[in-house]
Amino acid sequence: MENKNNKIGVLLANLGTPEAPNAQAVKAFLSEFLHDHRVVDMTRWLWCPLLHWIILPVRSPKVAKLYQTVWMEEGSPLMVYSKRQKKALERETGLPVELGMTYGNPSILMGVEALKAKGCEKILVLPLYPQYSRTTTAAVFDKLAKSLKQMPELPEFRFVNHYYSEDSYIEALAQSVEEHWVEHGKPDMLLCSYHGIPKRYADNGDPYRAHCLATTEKLVARLACDVPLKTTFQSRFGREEWLQPYTDKTLEKLPSEGVKHLDVITPAFSADCLETLEEISEQCHESFMEAGGEAFRYIPCLNDSPAHINMMKLLVERNTKSW
Repeated sequence: MENKNNKIGVLLANLGTPEAPNAQAVKAFLSEFLHDHRVVDMTRWLWCPLLHWIILPVRSPKVAKLYQTVWMEEGSPLMVYSKRQKKALERETGLPVELGMTYGNPSILMGVEALKAKGCEKILVLPLYPQYSRTTTAAVFDKLAKSLKQMPELPEFRFVNHYYSEDSYIEALAQSVEEHWVEHGKPDMLLCSYHGIPKRYADNGDPYRAHCLATTEKLVARLACDVPLKTTFQSRFGREEWLQPYTDKTLEKLPSEGVKHLDVITPAFSADCLETLEEISEQCHESFMEAGGEAFRYIPCLNDSPAHINMMKLLVERNTKSW
């Protein structure tokens, strides 16, 4: 792509990750994450004491131990794959690309400032959340708006809201599934496990559930095979009802329903992270096998696969075409 006078840049946004697999770093990350009103909308006077006196002291050491099981030589899996995505997209587009995490570093502000330092006057913000949710995509926008308050001169921005039904995204998912099946054979079922949100959020207008169901529907049409696909939701937190069916509860029932060989894909995650490598590949694997399953295979996230980078490139080209 042509970038006259280096005016256009791309900010790849994602959730973020602790800087180290220890309790102190995890506590700092979870504190910022769980303070976000987009994520937890409880009254602050009730939520903040609960968060700081109970949740963070109890959960931080436990979560740190889980991170230790998936930590890569280069760092946190999400950060490792995000850096690879950044480099690959720069190579494919010829544009400056920076990372901006909603929580932790590099922050949204750091990403914008890095692009401005490279002379970018127009910035495309691409949150790597295929399905829109107030808890993810909107949280990126909030952090972006907050970061801009510190700048005397603002760049021009464009913001990608979602891409859950983009043909190139569905194609990337389908290719990852088909390549897996060529190597391992077809399962009895393909489970599409999406990150959950409180059901109340969807009831109040968050389109996330509808976007997830549409992604699965398009993937079914693209695969056009006799393997049934099922949508579930994982990673619930707290006592209130979240989107159902729950992934873990579903896995406990599937073997008794005749599903002995199961493949699992996580279409809402653009990069492998704790929720995919530990929760799905380890915890859910164990639950399924203990319930009577015979084979459980996790299909990795799209990460920096060529099809995924091509999808990002197409999104960038379309959204910057008139600039």
